Amino acid sequence: MDIAEVFAAYQNEMRQVESHLDRYITSDVKLIPDVAHHLIDSGGKRFRPLLLLISARLCGYAGEHRFPLAAAIEFIHTASLLHDDVIDEAVLRRGRTSANNVWGNAASVLVGDFLYSKAFNLLAEISDIRIVQLMSKMTNIMSEGEVFQLMKCGDTSLTEAEYLSIVEKKTAVLISAACGSGAVLGGASPKQVEALEQYGYKIGMAFQITDDTLDYMAKEEDFGKTVGKDLEEGKMTLPLIHTLARCDEADRVRIKAAIEKKTLTPAAVRDIFALIQQSGGIDYSLQRAEQFIREAKDELKSFADGTEKEHLHAVAGFILSRKI
Repeated sequence: MDIAEVFAAYQNEMRQVESHLDRYITSDVKLIPDVAHHLIDSGGKRFRPLLLLISARLCGYAGEHRFPLAAAIEFIHTASLLHDDVIDEAVLRRGRTSANNVWGNAASVLVGDFLYSKAFNLLAEISDIRIVQLMSKMTNIMSEGEVFQLMKCGDTSLTEAEYLSIVEKKTAVLISAACGSGAVLGGASPKQVEALEQYGYKIGMAFQITDDTLDYMAKEEDFGKTVGKDLEEGKMTLPLIHTLARCDEADRVRIKAAIEKKTLTPAAVRDIFALIQQSGGIDYSLQRAEQFIREAKDELKSFADGTEKEHLHAVAGFILSRKI
């Protein structure tokens, strides 16, 4: 089963999600829906809402609360992207000019704040304190991750453990919350809620590691952002961290100096890309992602075999097979 088949199985529910997104992005202040729709309508796969829907169905829930909850999760994700692009001074997002380059930083930040507040307005209407607690904890951790990444930007001594902590806080916790909240809606046992949270956490870790690795591999038109942008922004991701730990001292000093002094000419970027390939940084990173995927699939053993479980396995497989 591939990811297209999974999306096809939820196409009616996903249409409902899209309808709810449109319904809730409303404001008398025209700039708010303009900025929000620019990103929300830019081709995102709705990966997190899909996981919520699968998890809810797996746990026997087919009620209406799925849709405002899916919208809330997508709003939180979109808000984090708007804020990320301001911090990163991004030019592209999903192959389009980023919102901050169209409307400016202030508008992007404030519309991101609007989406965060709208998300919690929707959670309040669902009125399940367990979900509110889960989402509140998650957004707090995401904010910590953003600040920690900002502190570590350009820090060439960043360790693999510190990198994984950033990935956990910025990416994995939201995917974990999407899966866990679906289980809560379905009245799953605490053990099953924890299993789906851990499944989401681990595929989230794999998702971001793979994403970061693609930055050193993909063609720009395939990946939707400027290839090598992480390096130019001073972001230390796993392929580079592994390379710095394995390369000889002369190369290590040269790479660190280029990053710290921000003297990354096109030739310097090509040299670093070549060193990453030579040191096995790409292979190592993808192997770490594969390890997280194996562990994620193991978390599903407490659920009986069935269609929804197959869907979650297919989502996990998709993460490792994205276009390179």
